[in-house]
Amino acid sequence: MTPTTTAVLVPFLPFLGAVAGLFLGRRAPGFVRPLAVLPTLAAAALAAVVAAGVGTGPATDVATRLTPTGSVPIDLALHLDGFAVLIAVLVGVVATCVQIYSTGYLRDDPRYPSYAALVSLFTSAMLLVVYTGDLMVLLVGWEVMGICSYFLVGHYWETEAARAASLKAFLVTKLGDVPFLFGIFALAADTGTFRITGILGSVARDGLDHPTLIALLLLAGVAGKSAQFPLHTWLPDAMAGPTPVSALIHAATMVAAGVYVVARLLPVFAASAAALVVLAVMAAITMIGSGLAALAQDDVKRVLAYSTVGQLGYMTGALAVGDRGAAVFHLLSHGAFKALLFLGAGALIHAAGTNSLSAMSRMSGLDRRVPDAYWTVTVALLALAAVPPFSGFFSKEAVLGAAEHAATGGAAGIPGAAGWTVLISGLIAALLTAGYATRLWLLAFRGSGPEAPDHGPQPLAMKAVLWVLFVPTAAFGLAAPFLPDWFDGRSLIPTLTTSVLGTGIVLVGGLVTYATWRHTTAPATRTAAVGAATDPGRVLLGPLYRPAAAGFHLDAVYRALFVRPVRAAAVLVRFLDREVVDTYVRAAGTGPRWLGAAVRRAQTGNVQTYLGALLAGALVLAVAAVLVATGTGA
Repeated sequence: MTPTTTAVLVPFLPFLGAVAGLFLGRRAPGFVRPLAVLPTLAAAALAAVVAAGVGTGPATDVATRLTPTGSVPIDLALHLDGFAVLIAVLVGVVATCVQIYSTGYLRDDPRYPSYAALVSLFTSAMLLVVYTGDLMVLLVGWEVMGICSYFLVGHYWETEAARAASLKAFLVTKLGDVPFLFGIFALAADTGTFRITGILGSVARDGLDHPTLIALLLLAGVAGKSAQFPLHTWLPDAMAGPTPVSALIHAATMVAAGVYVVARLLPVFAASAAALVVLAVMAAITMIGSGLAALAQDDVKRVLAYSTVGQLGYMTGALAVGDRGAAVFHLLSHGAFKALLFLGAGALIHAAGTNSLSAMSRMSGLDRRVPDAYWTVTVALLALAAVPPFSGFFSKEAVLGAAEHAATGGAAGIPGAAGWTVLISGLIAALLTAGYATRLWLLAFRGSGPEAPDHGPQPLAMKAVLWVLFVPTAAFGLAAPFLPDWFDGRSLIPTLTTSVLGTGIVLVGGLVTYATWRHTTAPATRTAAVGAATDPGRVLLGPLYRPAAAGFHLDAVYRALFVRPVRAAAVLVRFLDREVVDTYVRAAGTGPRWLGAAVRRAQTGNVQTYLGALLAGALVLAVAAVLVATGTGA
């Protein structure tokens, strides 16, 4: 098969698996797991074949006209370059790991068939976003992921938290999708095409008429999908869904889509210096704010959720300084270690026997009971904190190196302010990341919470997946010298300045957190409650702890600014509809009804009454005729 034909099968196979799973899930339960795993596994293998076929050569771009529109046409297009094929491999591998892991994690769940089908559809939609070369087709995958996330986050719909989280995720992302859609339309109006290659060619030749407006509209959608400030609040709440779903959303789908779209359309954003500065500021606030919030969370999944928000901030920061190679490198590296972290957290929760025991203050002895999760999660946390020689060190240093390059004026067309903003905030975020990663490890594996009952050995599928993801988490950084050939040719090897500075900051953050933990667990402090006494986050953040634990009350701000006014407007509209509109409607029916009642009184059925009325009417007519005649004669 040609690379094009093979690439078509990559998103199509999970889609077929999803359809088959939905139809056969209850009729033939024995086929559910094979239909969940095998199509996704085949898609991952074919994505690797496509990547090997495309390699470091020129991009493959093919299209066929999907439908005539009368103005800007829509094409069913494929665009295969180094960025697309490597991200497709990431999506396929992580989705396969999630499906295999879920066969053990959700083996007793009665809704597993629908869950597995939705995961396959989710995977297919993300692969469509990655491979397509037309923005309108990309929008289809973009929106399908939104509806899949709604159902998957709300998988445990019996709980109020899951219902609220799924609705919040759907509405917040849709809030960003509306301006995103208008941005696509404005981009097509300026360039005359939805094809990504055509758009980039038009930008290179003639430029855009409204670059800042278009970039900011697109950024709204990216902020919603990739959980960037100020539309990031849905992601921590989405932890109410099954843990494998969290791994899929955070590592390879949904939140990665926004970063990927900016990377594909980076010349559009680079056409506006103001848009790059806005992107840099958005990334800076996201990195620092999420780091502070992660340092104050007690739920291990919420710590990882805020961590994802911050790591996505690194990626958008790299894009703000014009280096999409560094951004996608960190996207690939982050996908490996964040999938491992979430699936490792799922192993901890599974060992505790209930999702409610994901609070780190209630964990104890898990390093002995789940040694596979202990060792793999430890390495994943080292990668998250960017400790050399693990993958996160190389990818995060690539981002910081790109920011330093832009800050010193080495990147043509990139504002120096954007470079300095990303560099300084990135270093601060590195300090915070090392702090909350160390805190998570200490509280989860060295905590003094009550010992949870042992729920038996974990399924082999869950343990095997952790070790599969361990390999790229530990070793993917070694690919840094070779990735520029797949990307834009810019070096991704860490620079001396940022490497020394970044590593030093990481060591300081980790050591300070550890020292604080040792101090708070000293015998003299045992008089306090266990959770408060052993949490270094309370000491390190001080008065910021409570606001950070509540996400700096952004949800309360949004309720005051948006939710309450909308509800008040709904109450007003309901009142006007009931008391004004319905009053006119009722009056329109009441008038004829009254007239009918008056006329009905004359219909007595008595012949004498009818004759009397007839004679009276004739007499009235006669008198009127005489009066008219008399007046005329006069």
